[in-house]
Amino acid sequence: MKQALCSLTALLNLACLAGVFPSVAAPSSPQHTFVAKGREFLLDGRTFQIISGEMHYPRIPRDDWRDRLRKARAMGLNAITTYVFWNLHEPKPGVYDFSGQLDLAAFIRAAEEEGLYVILRPGPYVCAEWDLGGLPAWLLADPKMVLRSNQPDFMEAAGRWLKRLGQELAPLEITRGGPIIAVQVENEYGSFDTDKQYMQHTRDLLVAAGLGETLMYTADGPEELSNGTLPDLPAAVNFGPGEARHAFEVLAKFRPDQPLLAGEYWDGWFDSWGLDHHFTNAALEERELDWMLSQGYSVNLYMFHGGTTFGFMNGANYDRSYVPQTTSYDYDAPLDESGRPTPKYYAFREIIASHLPARNLPAVPGSAPTIAVPPMEFTEGSSLWENLVTPVEADLPRPMEELGQSYGYILYRTRIAGPVHGELQIDALHDYAEIFVNGKSVGSLDRRLDQNGLTIYSNTKEATLDILVENTGRINFGKLLRDERKGVTHKVILAGQELRKWQIYSLPMGDIGNLRFKRDNSLSGPAFYRAHFAVSQPYDTFLDMRGFGKGVAWVNGHMLGRFWNVGPQQTLYVPRPWLRGGENEVVIFELENRRDRSAQGLKTPILHRFNATPPP
Repeated sequence: MKQALCSLTALLNLACLAGVFPSVAAPSSPQHTFVAKGREFLLDGRTFQIISGEMHYPRIPRDDWRDRLRKARAMGLNAITTYVFWNLHEPKPGVYDFSGQLDLAAFIRAAEEEGLYVILRPGPYVCAEWDLGGLPAWLLADPKMVLRSNQPDFMEAAGRWLKRLGQELAPLEITRGGPIIAVQVENEYGSFDTDKQYMQHTRDLLVAAGLGETLMYTADGPEELSNGTLPDLPAAVNFGPGEARHAFEVLAKFRPDQPLLAGEYWDGWFDSWGLDHHFTNAALEERELDWMLSQGYSVNLYMFHGGTTFGFMNGANYDRSYVPQTTSYDYDAPLDESGRPTPKYYAFREIIASHLPARNLPAVPGSAPTIAVPPMEFTEGSSLWENLVTPVEADLPRPMEELGQSYGYILYRTRIAGPVHGELQIDALHDYAEIFVNGKSVGSLDRRLDQNGLTIYSNTKEATLDILVENTGRINFGKLLRDERKGVTHKVILAGQELRKWQIYSLPMGDIGNLRFKRDNSLSGPAFYRAHFAVSQPYDTFLDMRGFGKGVAWVNGHMLGRFWNVGPQQTLYVPRPWLRGGENEVVIFELENRRDRSAQGLKTPILHRFNATPPP
C-alpha cells in the first residue's frame, strides 16, 4: 500500500524506499495533498510517517546547503523543517531581502530535489535562540509596540511581512506541486500567553498570504497545549530526552482523534556564554527515537544540524539573570557545527533504517577535510575612536532602536565637571559596557552578572565620559522580549546627579570596508586589528580566539560572529566557501586592550573550555 506512493522521476533519480521516501513532486507535477485524518497523516490518501530533522538556512553557508540536505536524506529523514527569520528578510520596514544566503525558496527547492519534503515554521515569532526570536528589532523603535500580541500595529506589520513571504513560498506548497507539506502557526505560544484571538488572527494572516492551502498545525510543550493550540488544527508536542512517553500520553489525551507528532524532539541543546557546553545523553535519545518510530509516531529532530549563528543574530534567555547564547549552534546534533556526521548521526541512521522494510539508505556523502592555519600576526590596527561617525545629539540617552539601529555597538559620550570621585550608575544597561574617562578604560559592566554601576575618579576640571555598549543579543523567549531595547535604555547617574547632553554614535558594524588601518601595535582601547593568511586549497577551519578577549571577527568580509574568552566556545567556525585560494583577510574588533593578540586556524573546534571564571 505504501509502495503505491513511490514514483521515479528524472529530477530526483533516487530510490523510493517503501513509502518512507516517496519522491517529491517537481513544481510542474500534478497537485498533491497532505492532511491529518484520525491518527494518521495522509499523503495523497496514503499513510505517511514524518521522520524530519530541523536545519536553518541562514546557519549554513548557501554553498553547503546541498551537502547537509543529502546527509539528511542519507540518515533516513524524509523531511526537513526550518524556521523563517523575519528580521533577516525585512531588515528595515518595507525593505525585503530574499537574495543569496536568504533565498529561502531556493533552499526549499534544493530540499525537494534531494528527495525531502519541507515543514515550514514561518512564525512570525520563531524563538530558535535567535535575536528577539526572529522579530525585527525595528519594531521596538515604537515605544508603544507590544510584540506577539493582537495589538493592531504589531499585527499590521506581521501581516505585511507574511503577505510578502507568501509571494515567495505559496507556490511551493504541496497542493501546488511543491514540497511544503505543513505550515506551523506561531511557535510555542502556550509558553508565552493564552490569547486565542491572537493565534486565530495569526493563522488568518498566514491563510491570507496563501500559506494555508496545506496542513496547518501548532506546537507547544505538553503542559502548555491548552494555552497555545487552536481547536480545529492538529497540535504537535515539543519535549526533550526522557519525556517522550509522558509527552505523547498528554498529547493523545488532549487530542484523541489526531496524528501524534513530536514537533521538536530535543536531541541536543544550545550553549550560553559563561556556562558549560552541552553534551547530551545520546543513548537515551537513541532509545526514545526507536520507541517513537516503533509506535508509528511522527517526529522532527531538533536539531538535525545546528550550524552557526553568524553575525549578531544570537539570542538570549533570562533565567534569574540575562544569559546570552554563543555563536556556535553545534547543539550536540547528529551533524556537528561544520556538517560532519557524529556518532549520534550513525546511531540514528541505524535506528531509522531498522524501521524501513528494505533497511537500506543512500550512502552517507563524504566530508571534505578541515585544515590548520599557522599563527597570524595582527600587525595592523585601527582605533575605534578614529572611525566614529557623526553623532546624534540628545539631552538623555536613547536606545539604539530609536536611532534606526538594530545590532552592533553604540557609544554614549558626555562631558563631566571635575574633579569627581563617585558612583556611576546605568539604569537598565543592555547589555555589556566598557567605561572610559578621557579615553582610558576604568572598568566594564556586564548584564549577565547584574552589574549596573562602578566608581570612577577624575581629578581634572572637565573630563570626557564614554560608555561603549555592546548589544550582546536580545532575549528570544518569554515576555521580557517585549522590552529588549539595546544600549542605555533609561538614564545615567554620576555621584547622585543625572547626566545630560549626550553625543550618541551608532556603530552597527555592518561595513568594515572603509576602516583605515596602519601598522601600529601600540593602540589602546577598543580597536580593529587585521591579519592575512594564505591557503593553497580552501577547506573549513576553526579560528582560535584565545588570544583575544571580547568582540567580533570577519574573514574576507564575512562576519563569523562573536567571541568571548569567558567560554565555553573558544573558536569560530570558518566555512570553506568563505575562504579563497591564496591570501585571505581576518579582521578582529576587540573591546579590551590586550597585548597577546594572536589567532590561528585549528582542525577541530574548542567549544567546552573556559578562559575566565563563569558567573555563579
